[in-house]
This record gives sequence, C-alpha cells and structure tokens, in this order.
Amino acid sequence: MRTTKLPSGQAVPVLGQGTWGMGESPGSRAGEIEALRFGIDAGMSVVDTAEMYGDGATEDLVGQAIEGRRSKVLLVSKVLPQNATRAGTIAACERSLRRLQTDHLDLYLLHWRGRVPLAETLEAFETLMRTGKIRSWGVSNFDTADMTELVGKHGGPAVQTNQVLYNLARRGIEFDLLPWCEQRQLPVMAYSPLEQARLLGDPELRRIADAYAVTPAQIALAWAVRHDGVIAVPKAGTVEHVRQNLMALDIALSDSDLAALDRAFAPPTSKRPLEMI
Repeated sequence: MRTTKLPSGQAVPVLGQGTWGMGESPGSRAGEIEALRFGIDAGMSVVDTAEMYGDGATEDLVGQAIEGRRSKVLLVSKVLPQNATRAGTIAACERSLRRLQTDHLDLYLLHWRGRVPLAETLEAFETLMRTGKIRSWGVSNFDTADMTELVGKHGGPAVQTNQVLYNLARRGIEFDLLPWCEQRQLPVMAYSPLEQARLLGDPELRRIADAYAVTPAQIALAWAVRHDGVIAVPKAGTVEHVRQNLMALDIALSDSDLAALDRAFAPPTSKRPLEMI
C-alpha cells in the first residue's frame, strides 16, 4: 500500500475509506461492516467518519466494524462547528468515542469553520491531546485564507490535514490551496473523490478506462491519488466495491492520459471559492 506522511511523520495510506451515508439503512448494515473490515485488513487503514453522519449512527456502525481491529485503524472523526467551543468540543469527542467504542481518535477534525473562534477550538484540541483522547487534529473544508489564519494561531502549526472536496470535476483547490498544503508537506484528504458517481459517465473517462480494461471509477481514483500529498477516502458499501477501489492503486496513468483528462476536466486558471457538498 502506497503511503504519504502527515507532518508528525506518521505514514498514512493514500487510499482510505469514507463512511458518509453508512449506518442509515438496517438492510445494508451487515454488508457495510463487512466492507469496512475487508478494507482494513487489506491495508486501507484510514477510516473517516463524523458525528454529523447519520446523527451518530455512522459512528455506531464504524465502532462495530473496527472491533478487534482497532490497532490497525487510523480513525478519523469530526466535530460540528456549532459544537466546537472549548467545552463543546470535548463533550462531542467523548460522545464520538462512546459510539466508536474506543478510548482515542487518531485524527479529530473541525468539520467546517463556524462562528466559534479558532483559538477556542484549538485549545480544546490541545486539551484532548493532553488527556490522550485524540492523537492529533486537523480541519475540513478550510480554504487557503482559513489555513493561513489557522497556522498563525497558537498551536495552529500542529494541524495534520485539511479534508476537502476534490475530484476530477472539482479541481479548484489546485490553483492555490493544494500548492499551499504541498509546500508545507500537509496532506489533503479528498472526500467524494468519485463525485458520488456523477462523473463516471464522462466519455473521455470511459475511453481511458476501456483502454486499461478497468472501470471509470478506478481511473478517477487513480487520478485523485496521482500525487503523494493526497489521501482519498471513497465510500464503498460492499466488499466488491472495496476490492475495485484497491485495484485503482495499480493504475499508473500516462502523461497523455493526464492531458486528456485535463481537456475533459479543465484545471483552474484562477481562484475559485472552495466547494463543499
């Protein structure tokens, strides 16, 4: 499994597992748990979740999935901005830990920026680290100006990742945010790297997939992790889907393939507002 490094020096697989939408359908629960376990055992150790997902139901499912495998998992969860006060962050983290049936998170992210001052959230993160409830922290949906402000705060340079929307159809971060992070050796965690399957019918993507005898989704994932500074966390609710995602790591796109994808999905030529879904 190819890895990148967090600023702390910890090696992290470039392909992990997202969980947005999991745990919300009783009929899918067993398959989703099996899929997460298969991915963990195959080396996709980053499991990304959030208190927001299913109002906690997703964390409950993840807790069940990682039982007996916790030492293999780099577990990521997120605090909602309205909960991100000093006391609120700690309370939210403790609720997440109970649902996840663990005593610590490996990464705890601020889900997006809200009205609570960043300094207050950072104080809570530092308290959680001192008490061993989180190993490290990061942010999500922060644009370049937000990141610049963050690292200027006391404790801000300890940020380990910025999780943002990034895929072939959402390339805005390439203009300034991604280079900013790369310069500081701060990996970006790409959520929705397949644009919830909406881009997979693109003719050029399908043409390239056919040439490699793979699926459009595998080409899109191979593109997303073509640089070492990106960790993709696609959701996969079945073992077969996870297996297909894993195979994307074996695809080395050629310069001509990348140029064709640039023509089909143009990279940004100016600053764009950070996109979210």
